[in-house]
Amino acid sequence: MRDENLPVWLPRLTVHGGPRFLQIADALQAALVEGTLKPGDRLPPQRQLAALLEVDLTTVTRAYDEARRRNLLEGRGARGTYVAAPKVELTSIVDLSMNTPPPPDGVDFDDMLKQGLSQVLMRADTDLLMTYHLGGGSDSDRKAGAKWLEPMLGPLDFGQLVVSPGAQAAIAALILALTEPGDAILAEAVSYPGLRAAVAQFGRRIIAVEADERGMIPEMLEQACRLHKPGLIYLNPTLQNPTAVTIPEHRRREIASIAKRCQVRIVEDDPYWLLADVPPPPIAAFAPEQVYYISTLSKCLTPGLRVAFVLIPDLLERERFLVALRSFALMDAPLMAALATQWILDGSADSLMEGVRKEARLRHRMARDILAGRYDGAGDGLHVWLELPGYWSSAQLARVAGSEGIAVTPAEAFAMGSGSVNAIRISLGCIKDRGRLQAGLQRLSHLLARRPESFDAAMV
Repeated sequence: MRDENLPVWLPRLTVHGGPRFLQIADALQAALVEGTLKPGDRLPPQRQLAALLEVDLTTVTRAYDEARRRNLLEGRGARGTYVAAPKVELTSIVDLSMNTPPPPDGVDFDDMLKQGLSQVLMRADTDLLMTYHLGGGSDSDRKAGAKWLEPMLGPLDFGQLVVSPGAQAAIAALILALTEPGDAILAEAVSYPGLRAAVAQFGRRIIAVEADERGMIPEMLEQACRLHKPGLIYLNPTLQNPTAVTIPEHRRREIASIAKRCQVRIVEDDPYWLLADVPPPPIAAFAPEQVYYISTLSKCLTPGLRVAFVLIPDLLERERFLVALRSFALMDAPLMAALATQWILDGSADSLMEGVRKEARLRHRMARDILAGRYDGAGDGLHVWLELPGYWSSAQLARVAGSEGIAVTPAEAFAMGSGSVNAIRISLGCIKDRGRLQAGLQRLSHLLARRPESFDAAMV
């Protein structure tokens, strides 16, 4: 039972909720967003709050200092500490729709960026960084790519790698290089929407293959391969976007065997492998001659790092890929590729990756606590796939949530065929401030508990 002396805005501190001073500061900001606290409200004296929470005074002092840094509080001398009038709009849209890595706590990204660029400019010829390249990446870029992929695939010949300006460009170039207009491409019935956009643009067609709680069903895949003679199979097998399903190892082996038997190539789009807890080996490990493996940095480190590494073992196919890539993306940006290489080789990328991984897991715990009874996922990756109660449709919920200032993505956005499940994707990384994320999830939870009719009535 909650202590009645605790302020109503302050949640119970939890062991796994991160540093306690940040939990207090986050709760303050969440209360401002929700309206539980308003500008001009007086906060408890620091010693009193420390006693109520059973923490030391330093913890509360750090929490109030952090809240002042966020422009949430102002001191008025002997009169105490008060909630400040907001200098920015605190009720702006809460974006739970964009899948981006969360900003890791304790990592000074600005300093990392400045140091990385400084090292690049010291060591590289600036003329080469600002001129045209044939594409595919320099030897040093591809060596860095081989190092980045080593946890997934072991030691690699860097000559088999191509550097691409992001995974979407790589997917599009593979479709252009390896299929013909009218060809079928097999994908799970609910999958990455960028695939659908590229397939439609290039005059190919998607055939949806049934999946279950462990991913694409092998028997259904083999049946589709024999029936449709596809040009490619597309899979996002680790923490799949949007369902967050990770295909287990035994099923990956089955899928690899089917691809070999049916002589179909697989595009393995695997941006979240390093975010997963003990992920299975990639499908490429079981059928290297059948699989084109893509790993992008923008989905696991930071969106602006538009660099992806593509493993294409066959020389002729690499050349075809590069010809296709140059038709719409002449080259990767040399400066961006050089920064990625610098970060990978000096260890900054690993440090950033570890920070993103920790922050993502903390945010998943937050989502489980707030969406209790609706979400009990494993707690990895950047997003939550939330199946909805029957009284909400995904499109309807997305529309109402938008009117309430919360952006989520309905299942229809990921449908590869005519059918769809009744669910939404909730992205946990786009909101920089953890307190705003907490407040947004709480508002969404309250919305889910209500029926659509109550909103319709309120709008009349």
